[in-house]
Amino acid sequence: MAAVSFQGKGSMQKRVSALRNLRRLLSRTEYPPVEVAVKAGAISLLVQFLAFGSPDEQLLEASWCLTNIAAGNVEDPKALLPALPMLIAHVGEKSSLPVAEQCAWALGNVADKGSTVRTAAWALSNLIKGPDDRAATELIKIDGVLDGILRHLKKSDEELATEVAWVVVYLSALSNVATNLLLKSDAIKLLVERLASSNNLQFLIPVLRSLGNLVAVDSHSRLVPGNEITDGVVIVLVKCLKSEHRVLKKEAAWALSNIAAGPVEHKKMIISSEALPCLLRLLGLAPFDIRKEVAYVLGNLCVGPTGDDGRPCLIQEHLVLLARSGCLSGFIDLVRSADVEAARLGLQFIELVLRGMPNGEGPKLVEQEDGIDAMERFQFHENDDLRNMANGLIDKYFGEDYGLDE
Repeated sequence: MAAVSFQGKGSMQKRVSALRNLRRLLSRTEYPPVEVAVKAGAISLLVQFLAFGSPDEQLLEASWCLTNIAAGNVEDPKALLPALPMLIAHVGEKSSLPVAEQCAWALGNVADKGSTVRTAAWALSNLIKGPDDRAATELIKIDGVLDGILRHLKKSDEELATEVAWVVVYLSALSNVATNLLLKSDAIKLLVERLASSNNLQFLIPVLRSLGNLVAVDSHSRLVPGNEITDGVVIVLVKCLKSEHRVLKKEAAWALSNIAAGPVEHKKMIISSEALPCLLRLLGLAPFDIRKEVAYVLGNLCVGPTGDDGRPCLIQEHLVLLARSGCLSGFIDLVRSADVEAARLGLQFIELVLRGMPNGEGPKLVEQEDGIDAMERFQFHENDDLRNMANGLIDKYFGEDYGLDE
C-alpha cells in the first residue's frame, strides 16, 4: 500500500499508476488478492483518494479498486462501511459521469454483503430524503439498485428489510421516475406479502407507507378488482385497520382513501369488503387524526368525477348505504371540531346527504343528528369558505319553508 500513497513531485501520476496496477491485480479472474488488500489497509487509503477535488483519473481508479474489492470474497463485509459515504456522495451531479457510474457500480456490488446492506440502505434513505427529487431519481437509475431492493424486500430478515423499505418510502415519495419503475416491478406484490406475514411495528410502518405511496400514484391501472394482488392489498389494509397500533390504522386509512378516489369499481370493492365495517367503527370511536383519514375514505366512496356545476357527482347507492349505517353523526362531530380541514370534510358530507338522499330524507337525518346546530356555529366564522358553505346549506335546506309540508 505504500506504493499507492506517493507524496511530492509527480506524486499524482505515480499514485494513479499504482492505483491502476492495484485495480488490475484485483481484477484477476482467478484468486484476486482481495483479502490481502483489505488487511493491508487498502480501503481507508482508497477512501482518502475519493476526496472531492481530486483529479478524475484518480477518482476513477480508486472507485474501480473499491468496485473490485466489493465484488470479491471479503471475510468481514463491515470493512467496506467506511467507503459508503464517499461512494454515495459521488453518485450525483458534482462528479463526472464516469466517476459517478463507477461509484454506482461499487455500491451495487456492496448490495450483496449482509449487514453492510443494512448500513447502505440506511445511508441511501438519508441521502435521498428531502425536497429535491434528483438524488432519488439518480439512485433508481443505477444498474442493479432496483433488483437489489426487490431481492431484499423478498428474502431478507425484517431488520434489513426495514431499512430497505424506508428506501422505497423515499423513492416513491420523491421521484416519479422511481415510482414508475417500482410500479412496473413486483414491488406491490412483495410489500403485500411482507405486510401479511409480519406483526413487527417497526417493519410494518415503512412497508405500509411504501404501499400507500405506490397506490396513491397509480391505483387505477395496477389494482384490478378480483385480481389476486388487489385482493391482497385490501386484506392487508384491513389487517392494519384492525391493529392496536394507531399509526397503522392512520396509514391504512390514508391508503384506502387513495383507492377510494379511483374508479367506481374500486369504490365498490371497498364497500363490499371487510374494510367498510372497520371504517364505520373507527369514524365513531378512533382518535381524531384517524377519524379524519377515515372521513376521506367514506367521502370518496360516495362521489365520482366533478360535474358541470363544479360539484362532485353523487353515487347515491353508496351514500344511502353509509348514511343509513349511522356514519352521519361521525361527520357532524368533525364539523364541530376546531380543525378547519376536518370541519370542511364534515360539511361536504352533510351536503351530499342533503342533496342525495331519496324522498327528501336528507334534511330530516341531518336535523336528527343535531347537524343544524353544528352548522350554525359557522354563522360568523372567520373562515370565509366554511361560513359560506354552512350558511348556504342552512338557507337552502332549512329555510322558512322547512317542515311546512309535514
